Amino acid sequence: MDHPSIICIISTGGTFDKYYDEIKGELTFRESHLPRIIKASRCTLPIQIIPVIAIDSLYMDDSHRAKVAETCLARDEKRIVITHGTDTMVETATVIARANLNKTVVLTGAMVPYALENSDAVFNLGCAITAVQLLPKGVYICMSGKVFAYDKVKKNRQLGIFDGETIGSSWVS
Repeated sequence: MDHPSIICIISTGGTFDKYYDEIKGELTFRESHLPRIIKASRCTLPIQIIPVIAIDSLYMDDSHRAKVAETCLARDEKRIVITHGTDTMVETATVIARANLNKTVVLTGAMVPYALENSDAVFNLGCAITAVQLLPKGVYICMSGKVFAYDKVKKNRQLGIFDGETIGSSWVS
């Protein structure tokens, strides 16, 4: 039985969950890094990890986005974090927002795979887990320590960051 305080983490692949395949010489998917990250982080929150797809977000289409939104809808948890590729994170967030879920959903990802040195995956996941507990119902993107409304952000490919109006920007002087 799900308790309302449980956080659901939905994994969709993206750079976050890629591994380096030494044989092929490319980044590929195996199992998600999430269970190992949660354990190593000593996170004591009740978390349910749900792998939905393992795909580079550049290859996601409307059917993939619908599957992610349907998974959010089907979950009993009111707080959901989604690990997602950064290239089309905003598009998926838009589909989820249109579903009017009455939940708090935070999408996050990584610019560098968790499995590689200097990854931002753990930091971004930690920020997203904190954000999903504090934010009101809605759909958000959390990257590099910043939280954005899904419809007020875009990926700046030249700088490798997300730009937009941050939630709580009026708090920072």
